[in-house]
Amino acid sequence: MAILYNESYKPHDPKLERAWQKIDPDAAFGVANMHKAAFDEAKQNRDFAARDWQELPDDAGLAVAAAAWHLHDLAAQLPKQRTDAYTSDELLALGYNAGASTMLACARGGKPNPQAQSYVDKIRANWQKAAEAIQPG
Repeated sequence: MAILYNESYKPHDPKLERAWQKIDPDAAFGVANMHKAAFDEAKQNRDFAARDWQELPDDAGLAVAAAAWHLHDLAAQLPKQRTDAYTSDELLALGYNAGASTMLACARGGKPNPQAQSYVDKIRANWQKAAEAIQPG
């Protein structure tokens, strides 16, 4: 949920996202701002394998499911032995934002670039809001 809050920096309007993609073909789509390559990896052998990345702006459920599976796949790559500079959730956020290689480098003690560090800082600021959003009732 905190990642969705981090990704809410831009309006998630399908027409706007598609218009932006014409300017920036590598733009991310959907409420989780997922890039095509990440979506294509996440959908492998999943119940949405036949779905297309172009559907993300119109289907928030698909976008959230794809992001969740992407995070699941990143979690499977986390090494058991790692520094304590970042929590597992923070490392996953790094992986979501900057890729698995950055996540793994930071797990071994590396420093993320300023943009990725900013993403983690925002995640930390969004933990409470995310926790409140998923509380029942």
